[in-house]
Amino acid sequence: MPTLSVFTDVPMAQKLEGSLLKAYKQDDDPNKMFLAYKVCMTSEGRPWVSSVVRKTRMQIAQDPSLNYEYTPVMGMKSFIQASLNLLFGKNSQVIVENRAGGVQTVGDSGAFQLGAQFLKTWCQNSQIVYIVSSQKEPHGLIFQDMGFTVYEHSFWDSAHLRLDPNMLLDVAEHAPHGCIFVIGSIGNCRLTSIQWTQLMTLMKSKEIFPFFDIPYQGLSTGDLEEDAIFLHYFVSQGFEFFCSQSLSKNFGIYDEGVGTLVVVALNNQLLLRVLSQLTNFARALWLNPPTTGTRIITSVLCNPAMQGEWRQSLEGVVENVMMTKEKVKEKLRLLGTPGSWDHITEQKGSHSYLGLNSQQVEYLISKKHIYIPKNGRINFTCINSYNIDYITASINEAVCFTKDSEK
Repeated sequence: MPTLSVFTDVPMAQKLEGSLLKAYKQDDDPNKMFLAYKVCMTSEGRPWVSSVVRKTRMQIAQDPSLNYEYTPVMGMKSFIQASLNLLFGKNSQVIVENRAGGVQTVGDSGAFQLGAQFLKTWCQNSQIVYIVSSQKEPHGLIFQDMGFTVYEHSFWDSAHLRLDPNMLLDVAEHAPHGCIFVIGSIGNCRLTSIQWTQLMTLMKSKEIFPFFDIPYQGLSTGDLEEDAIFLHYFVSQGFEFFCSQSLSKNFGIYDEGVGTLVVVALNNQLLLRVLSQLTNFARALWLNPPTTGTRIITSVLCNPAMQGEWRQSLEGVVENVMMTKEKVKEKLRLLGTPGSWDHITEQKGSHSYLGLNSQQVEYLISKKHIYIPKNGRINFTCINSYNIDYITASINEAVCFTKDSEK
């Protein structure tokens, strides 16, 4: 006798890969290109992996002394300490005073899942979240699902083709007292010392809680310390904060999803209380974090020679990105492409805005089979010596076509 399924009213969820990637995969054109990959790519079109990571992975796999017992819920202590040293520097004020700690998280979004759960439970007066970044972030969905009211803002000023630090100050000025302030990709938004002072004064007076996102330390400027230096401002001013620290992209182990929710408190006693609560939430979410990626990262960070080799590989990626951007800008200049393209080289990191409008983006996709996001923010590591001429010629064609159509 048939019975009614409890799943009858469950709809099919939209595929998470997104409509852009789906359209790219369905395109039969032999010249099609996808410039929106999240990972850093090599000139051969494969995901970049640091050479030292490959060697370390082999060594770990062949180590007969490894114990494959469950890890502590908080994660591997050596990994967490190495992560904190990378973020702040081992002689940092917060580490010396023992008021910085962390919990190992699963995936890039794990730290936000864990942090949001804590804030929902223990900071019930702070139920408004402002997310300010250079692009739309997935963190907003996590906070929304938790019941927070979320407002999202972008540093990118499409009208003037620049990342505007005043946007951050403006949002902080209008944010309500006691809200949560999620700041992503802040290294790409160059604040002056006066602007830093203004921002922190605003946040302190309004008791705003900062929640930072550092998804690829070292892959913005090529300098690990420079990419996290803004945290020192907040440490020096006595702020407490959370920080999502992802270590998957800068090591090239995207399939591992290794990260840390970093906590900075006013003193060690407060830190221990927060970490104890976060550990309970982590136990309910994933119980024990995986170890392969953390073992690789810890081995590299705790070995000066291997860490030096890894740092050099990051510098190499950033140098290639900078050269690619310079070449794209120069080729567009030689083609006589209308407009200024200085904004391409003024942006840091592998992912930057081309500065195209929606009509130009649509032209590239439909006419030239070059798939880029609607906002025109592409992955410059996807551009190489094999495709740069076609891409720049296509951009020139798209810009000229839309200029002509406007006449």
